[in-house]
Amino acid sequence: MDQANPFETPRTYSLHRAEYLVGLAVTTGLIIAHLGDIRWVPAVLLFFYIDLIGYIPGAIAFRRSGGRPISKTYYVLYNVMHSLITQAAVAALWCWLIGPEWALLVIPFHLFGDRGLFGNFMKSFALPFEPVRQPGYLSLLDDLGIKHPKPVGHVSDPAPVGHVPAARTSVPSERVRQEATR
Repeated sequence: MDQANPFETPRTYSLHRAEYLVGLAVTTGLIIAHLGDIRWVPAVLLFFYIDLIGYIPGAIAFRRSGGRPISKTYYVLYNVMHSLITQAAVAALWCWLIGPEWALLVIPFHLFGDRGLFGNFMKSFALPFEPVRQPGYLSLLDDLGIKHPKPVGHVSDPAPVGHVPAARTSVPSERVRQEATR
């Protein structure tokens, strides 16, 4: 929202995702315009290597953890591999060693798709590896008078794990006070 409150409300989150959807539309248009110029074997490898290194190991560890925190290494791998900075360096190195080519379009296509379509941004050590609704965030939305976003699609939300909750120093929200008196 701003420098003093670096979180997003559901509306600002949607707007942030919309910006990446524009990038996805541009890269999709360029891919379509240059379909015949793309070397597809390197394109497929460039598209999938990001998740093979940066997402799949962490997703497996999260599912196997049984609700226990997983190694921060998985978060670092995800964030490094899904960084526009890292992937720009990969593309620059590719251009230097192999030469510029249209297959490189799949890199921003992947990242813009992850952020725009799926809402996947950098992973914080303070949150579980996979999206889990945090009661503190929902309480904050209540305090701000903002409607809760829809659940992320889990059959049931697992308990928030993977971090140590900060000590609560603020006055509890009305919803929390009501729940405590039940």
